[in-house]
Amino acid sequence: MLLSADLLMGFALFAFVTSVTPGPNNTMLLASGVNYGFARSIPHILGISCGFFVMVLAVGLGLGALFKAYPVLYSVLRYVGAAYLLYLAWKIATSGPASNDPESEGKPLGYWAAAAFQWVNPKAWVMAVGAISTYTPMQGYFINVLIISALFALINAPSVGVWAGFGSLLRDVLRDPRWLRLFNVTMALLLVASLYPILIEDFSS
Repeated sequence: MLLSADLLMGFALFAFVTSVTPGPNNTMLLASGVNYGFARSIPHILGISCGFFVMVLAVGLGLGALFKAYPVLYSVLRYVGAAYLLYLAWKIATSGPASNDPESEGKPLGYWAAAAFQWVNPKAWVMAVGAISTYTPMQGYFINVLIISALFALINAPSVGVWAGFGSLLRDVLRDPRWLRLFNVTMALLLVASLYPILIEDFSS
């Protein structure tokens, strides 16, 4: 049995809201749009959506059960993700002036790096597990997992792309190196702040 129209509509709304709201991916894309422009950020956008497609598919096909059986694996993944987020925050905070020259110093996050980042992104895990556990009927499970994974990726790409587009619109405003530095440091701090749920969970456990 395939997903009903009502379930699909509910899931589409879930996918849009979770994709377009602030999080590590969107913070980095906003900064990428400002520092490198929209065109150079497209591989980053595609990497997020394709990486997320694979993640949702993997969770649906049993990876979530593996983490339940071996919680230490999930803990290791979370802390690796936290360390990588801190590294990315530092890279954003120390980004140079915005430039239209593709050969200028500095490169945006590439396709493969953005795809791999989803596996250490706490918000992506919450989104993937929520999609499978809430919106995937057990009847015709495998086909429904494929549909959920593909639809999530299709909705995710334009939703996160908006952030890179908005960032590219700010490039002229942030030509002044002082304002650009302030923007990059602010984005870096927001990225660090995204680790708050992990810290709260650890202290409350």
